[in-house]
Amino acid sequence: MAASALAARLRSAGVLGGIMATQGADRLDDVRGRREERREGDVTIIREPGRTIIRGDDDRYVIRRDEDQRFRDLGWQGRTERRDGETRTVFERPDGTRVVTVTDEDGRLIRRTRFDRDGREVVIIDNTRRDGGRPSFAEEVVVLEQPPLRIPRERYVVDADQADERLIYETIMAPPVAPLPRRYTLDEVRYSPDLRARMRSVDIDTITFETGSWEVSQGQAQRLSVIAASIRQALQSSPNEVFLVEGHTDAVGPDVDNLSLSDRRAQSVGEILTRDFQVPPENLTTQGYGEQYLKVNTQEASRENRRVTLRRITPLLTGQNQQ
Repeated sequence: MAASALAARLRSAGVLGGIMATQGADRLDDVRGRREERREGDVTIIREPGRTIIRGDDDRYVIRRDEDQRFRDLGWQGRTERRDGETRTVFERPDGTRVVTVTDEDGRLIRRTRFDRDGREVVIIDNTRRDGGRPSFAEEVVVLEQPPLRIPRERYVVDADQADERLIYETIMAPPVAPLPRRYTLDEVRYSPDLRARMRSVDIDTITFETGSWEVSQGQAQRLSVIAASIRQALQSSPNEVFLVEGHTDAVGPDVDNLSLSDRRAQSVGEILTRDFQVPPENLTTQGYGEQYLKVNTQEASRENRRVTLRRITPLLTGQNQQ
């Protein structure tokens, strides 16, 4: 099935509006037991707690989540307004700061902004297309030429267990490794490996996961303190920075399980960064990639592959360092 047809089916099925509540499932067995699967035309729609997964006949998968649920899971209370096909959700902190998320009728994130106590607005994420149109999935996959890598490989993808706060900060704040032709939407960044590869990243291999689980143990959670300190330092000078937390699995198990697992692992780490280390949730976004990007090239069970990765994506969203 063509990617554009998949996107059309996703929109017509209204799948995002039917996402179940997140949580209520602690292990993969719980998720499997609550999945609802149906066939619509040439796609299979799989709903599970907190996620909707679309599978085409060509085995292409798309996973989406409620963009506001991470805030609710952290205990934030929001109020929602619907107007002209858009949903506007406002979360207010005790200090009067407001975070506003706008989604379209399909649940796709359009914009996320923060208003301080004086009403000044900071745009965190602008996910609107330049032409104002409704993109097909194929249009959201950006193919770029692989640039020559002019730095050592271990400085391009940094292992957190071998890095101090200085190196992690230097890595996440580094400019793109090659010029950017334009600014890109968040969806383009999420679905385009060539685009994400323009930014250096930190492999958070200080946190790995048990098979079939997205739970982070208390001991491993504390290892996020150095990552969080680097993010907070970045936000002190530039409060609109956006960081993508990417979830991964090993190659064992069905694709749909691994995609769901990886997405939940990314969300778990994002929630810990906020709840335990005061990283503002609006500056984080998450995405799971299943077994697509193995760290260790093996089809066997591998704890090293059950991990998360962090990269700053602000330059991609704003078009910094354009050609």
